Amino acid sequence: MQTFLKPTLKLISPQTRNFCIPVVNIFDRQVKRLQRERAAKRDDVALYDYIKEEIGFRISDRIFDIKRQFKNAVDLGAGRGYVTNNVLNETVEKLTAVDMSPTMLSQIKGTPGLVFDVREMDEEKFDFEAQSLDLVISSLSMHWVNDLPACFKAINKALVPDGVFIGAMFGGETLYELRSSLQLAELERKGGLAPHISPFTQIRDVGMLLNRSNFTMLTIDTDEIVVGFPSMFELLWDLQGMAENNAAFNRPLHLSRETLLSAAAIYKNMYGKDDGVTATFQIIYFVGWKPCPTQPQPLERGSATASLKDLGKLMDPKNVKNE
Repeated sequence: MQTFLKPTLKLISPQTRNFCIPVVNIFDRQVKRLQRERAAKRDDVALYDYIKEEIGFRISDRIFDIKRQFKNAVDLGAGRGYVTNNVLNETVEKLTAVDMSPTMLSQIKGTPGLVFDVREMDEEKFDFEAQSLDLVISSLSMHWVNDLPACFKAINKALVPDGVFIGAMFGGETLYELRSSLQLAELERKGGLAPHISPFTQIRDVGMLLNRSNFTMLTIDTDEIVVGFPSMFELLWDLQGMAENNAAFNRPLHLSRETLLSAAAIYKNMYGKDDGVTATFQIIYFVGWKPCPTQPQPLERGSATASLKDLGKLMDPKNVKNE
């Protein structure tokens, strides 16, 4: 039997609005915390960090591209320090690693010379003083947040003018092979289907949410990481080791053996290679800035002195004046 989403009511800004709007909580945050704690306490926890370490390195590399030193930064959803362990003190003076899992926070090592501390906090309850941060980083954590607009607005409020928010999250095409295989198997065996893979945000929605949260000069791009596995079962085992297993309220608590075997056969038939199967992880990267008067501003509408239709003529060497 399928369960359904559990809606809750959240009071929004009682000073300006005196009514309630429904907010649907898709993910069980307490379950996600337990999953992270369980994964962090494994003896072989480092074995499952390969995707998060790679994305953490790419995010830290994007920080280096910004030619400034940030005085106060936060790594939101830090995990085992996938970004914090790659940030240098030449780029960030002080960094606070935030996560809901105390065991994961205790395993962060940092880099030589980096001043950092850890703070146990649910990403959904982001709570820092207004205009106290220069930089907020989030790597592969935001896709488990129920109320992304509220989280983005809280981050924007905590940033100083011209502060920057850099992040990465799993996109909608992530694990499409596993999703379709499980759906086909359940349709065949049970005559219906249940949500075994948590929903992910689409790239078109990320830009809209950031823009509505008062971020400007947005940069959004995607990438795909394709990982090979001997079979579907090794993929499921790795997802559990990453603490990326399903945490939705309406997730089924049991999956029959015959459905799993059927899904593995479908997976192999549809997405198999000579040496196993592949799984796709879509990564959405984004950069957003808090507005500031010193930032570059677009010209007023109608102020152009040339038309795009004349671009070819303008680029003609004959029309280029030699200085």
